[in-house]
Amino acid sequence: MFIFANLLLAIAQIADIVLSVYMWIIIIAALISWVTPDPYNPIVRFLYSVTDPVLHPIRRRIRLGLGGIDISPLIVILIIMFIKRFLITSLIELSLKIKGG
Repeated sequence: MFIFANLLLAIAQIADIVLSVYMWIIIIAALISWVTPDPYNPIVRFLYSVTDPVLHPIRRRIRLGLGGIDISPLIVILIIMFIKRFLITSLIELSLKIKGG
């Protein structure tokens, strides 16, 4: 059973890293949106192509604009933090319990 526990632990750690990187990408994209970025810049295009599929449905559902401020990145960051605290922590604890530790 220790192999399954190690697999769960590895999945949890990789998911934690991926979610952390994605959270920073969302923060960087939100900061860049405050200025007028060049839409043809490859970095800007990458940031928007990675974040828009997640942010667009939230923008569509939440019409709450606080004086023109887009709060969809904040909502996505809160969702990521919830997933990290709940799901990732649960997977790590489950893998440790399976190992017997």
